[in-house]
Amino acid sequence: MRIATFNVNSITARLPRLLAWLESSGTDVLCVQETKCTAEQFPFDELRELGYEAAVNATGRWNGVALVSRVGLEDVVAGLSGGPDYGGVQEPRAISATCGGVRLWSVYVPNGREVEHDHYGYKLNWFRALRDAVAEDAAGPRPFAVLGDFNVAPRDEDVYDVAAFAGLTHVTPAERAALEALRAAGLSDVVPRPLKYDRPYTYWDYRQLCFPKNRGMRIDLVYGNEPFAKAVKDAYVDREERKGKGASDHAPVVVDLDLDLDA
Repeated sequence: MRIATFNVNSITARLPRLLAWLESSGTDVLCVQETKCTAEQFPFDELRELGYEAAVNATGRWNGVALVSRVGLEDVVAGLSGGPDYGGVQEPRAISATCGGVRLWSVYVPNGREVEHDHYGYKLNWFRALRDAVAEDAAGPRPFAVLGDFNVAPRDEDVYDVAAFAGLTHVTPAERAALEALRAAGLSDVVPRPLKYDRPYTYWDYRQLCFPKNRGMRIDLVYGNEPFAKAVKDAYVDREERKGKGASDHAPVVVDLDLDLDA
């Protein structure tokens, strides 16, 4: 089974590229983040023509997550149980489903904005709610993973220059501690291989020629439980999809599993 996660930075703007990528990559299940559309605007029909069904949690211009699968889509749960509100609203940042016997979450963790901003506290509270929500599945016997844009670089080497991020979000001790607490619930970081250079960055800002200069970050992550991690045969960042006109500022992370779900 081939599973991928991709922050598309607007599924409407990226749709032709996304459909072509799904077809060429042979992806069975795609976890999507930052759809930037309502559920009514989501391209169910176009995906169905390629043999995919979809479940979406999206309400408007910002945020939005989805699961796209050609191997089944069962027991869908939209939202994060116990998750915090922001501005009086629980934002559409999580969706989970069982696809081909594997339980998967697609998540878009809050950005945090600035350390002094109330969005930063919201981010840390959201992480705590996510840890509590996935703990039972993480410890269970079936393959399980949380995939998505976590907006945290786990280690210093996951950013092109850690000094450039001094005092900024995405690398603070509190954010990394929140990510480690999630891992400690029974998950491990499935680190992909890069297709170019020596570090598997997944995000490059549109500004300042960050992509051609490889000034990137690894913030799109795959956290799987033991049955999931043991089934991983390969994992890589599809850096090619970040190239060219109309690309997202993120690249897909692809994971290949060798599963024996009847064992």
